[in-house]
Amino acid sequence: MKILLVEDDEPTAAALLAALKDDRHVVNIATDGQMGLLLAETYDYDLVLLDVLIPKLDGISICRQLRSQGQQMPILLLTAKDSQTDKILGLDAGADDYVVKPFDLEELRARIRALLRRGSTPFSSLLTWENLRLDPVANDVAYNNEPIALTPKEFSILELLLRNPHRVFSRSAMIDRLWSMEDSPAESAVTTHIKDLRQKLKTGGMTSDLIETVYGLGYRLKPPPSETPSPENLTPSLPPAKPKNTASIAQVIEKFRHTFLEQIEVLEQATTALQGGEFIPELREQARQEAHKLAGSLGIFGYPSGSQLAREAEHLLIHTESFDPSTIHQFSELIKALHQELTKPSRSVVPDAKASSNTKASSNTKASSDIKTAQSVPQPSVQWATARSFTLVIDDDAALTEQLETIAAQQGLLLKSAASPMAARQILAHSTPDLILLDLSFPNSAEDGLSLLAELTHQYPELPVLVFTGRDGLNDRVEVSRLGGKGFLSKSMSVQQILQTITHTLTTYPTNEAKVLIVDDDRSVLEALSHLLHPWGLRVTTLNDPQQFWETFVATEPDVVVVDLEMPRFSGIDLCQVVRHDPQWGDLPILVVTAHTDAQSIRRVFAAGADDFIAKPVVGPELVTRILSRIERTRSRRKPFL
Repeated sequence: MKILLVEDDEPTAAALLAALKDDRHVVNIATDGQMGLLLAETYDYDLVLLDVLIPKLDGISICRQLRSQGQQMPILLLTAKDSQTDKILGLDAGADDYVVKPFDLEELRARIRALLRRGSTPFSSLLTWENLRLDPVANDVAYNNEPIALTPKEFSILELLLRNPHRVFSRSAMIDRLWSMEDSPAESAVTTHIKDLRQKLKTGGMTSDLIETVYGLGYRLKPPPSETPSPENLTPSLPPAKPKNTASIAQVIEKFRHTFLEQIEVLEQATTALQGGEFIPELREQARQEAHKLAGSLGIFGYPSGSQLAREAEHLLIHTESFDPSTIHQFSELIKALHQELTKPSRSVVPDAKASSNTKASSNTKASSDIKTAQSVPQPSVQWATARSFTLVIDDDAALTEQLETIAAQQGLLLKSAASPMAARQILAHSTPDLILLDLSFPNSAEDGLSLLAELTHQYPELPVLVFTGRDGLNDRVEVSRLGGKGFLSKSMSVQQILQTITHTLTTYPTNEAKVLIVDDDRSVLEALSHLLHPWGLRVTTLNDPQQFWETFVATEPDVVVVDLEMPRFSGIDLCQVVRHDPQWGDLPILVVTAHTDAQSIRRVFAAGADDFIAKPVVGPELVTRILSRIERTRSRRKPFL
């Protein structure tokens, strides 16, 4: 896969580059926002990895500009700002996911794999052609279960063809997809790689040539032979999990250790200036920037404590207007501790060093370790995917969840519980509940319920989440509302009240019978919007002739109307006013789609009675979220609360 990395911090960029190349991704790097935007607009990328705070043009602005141009590649934001407001800002700008610095490289790689799976090109964990098997995760190729050794570029060419079986790739197209800009070869190099790949596959036992040369155009994958391979050849033994490659990380750490020390030296200069009363604004800003970079990068390299120390130093530099002796002493101690932290071995390297010294450990020891690991993580039942609907309770209070499950079962409700955010993600990977009851506090976990709520509402916008907590402050209630929570329940409520709320929500928020009427004179737009909404269980009616609006409207009785602003004979404004003037349908939600986002056009839309407007080009997730939100709000008003 081809990835654009936009990151101005050299050590962080180097660590990410090493990890991404280890996963056989082709990576282009931009060190400022303007260059990142130019590359994203010029080349086709499977994913953009984007830092938020970068020179010339920030990551949020890049996100907005790419989405406004209709670019749909997945975007993953990297940010050292971990406030909920910043995360929401990034997601609203069009990002698909966010990771807070310092991050764990293995988690980041897993999130990248997840985003690539969601992209337009399927990111399967196993690619096959006849009895040939390519595993992108384990980075191996086998024919009839016998491994075939390929170079990284041969592997990438084979993977590209297997992922796009009906597409012809010219040599220049292959170079664009599989080589970074600085490593682009001559087109003859592609021919050589194809020749070597064919030879190695033949030597590995393949009697059929799977690569077809389309003369004058390029190469494509041949259709597999018609005979059905034997079952034993289609079920290879599972490869062992790919070990973490800490050797490359260790090399990057050593390469940039002097950079970290130089950044700390700037902070030490700031300490000296503070103690001498010569702390000028320029030095303060420089120190803040270096502390910010250290806070974001040290954790990645196995120094989580160092990252936290740098974050505290940055906080002092930002929020302290005037340093008194006590604050100066506090800042000085932070920098001393930060310097001391870098003299310790990195946590990213130590585990592998231990592993390498025990490479001859018995298989029994490894099996015992695997069993302990499996027992320590709650495993969801695979039968849940086919079981009847259920409510997922995410709460570490075992006594309370057990009581809820017992009483719910007596009332015909099925509740399942997860004691941590990680356990909840494992359950959600197998099946989707009808509702989630989420606590905000997890003392034994590094994350809290608010961060999980943001993740859930972004990934499952149609899934209602009720927050269930002992915290009852206004700040928490506002934050839950901003993050998309559908209710805020206090743990002081009785079990019966909680179950009544769950029952009410389950009958209020289902959208599988909701009807949407879309009116647009462009048939291609109608087809695209209909295709987008059908997977959400919505009954979609499309109309390309606004003159037939009222007859169609009365016949379908929609829950939501989506109209284009500019159409022949009757505009979206006209249709909006017609609905608003009818006493029976006057409160029906209406969304207007328009390419005009100037203040005057927006005023006209709302003056006509529209509930919302959506700018063209339409962003799929935004349209789905807004339509579902309007349906839920309307049904909540129509049904009295228990």
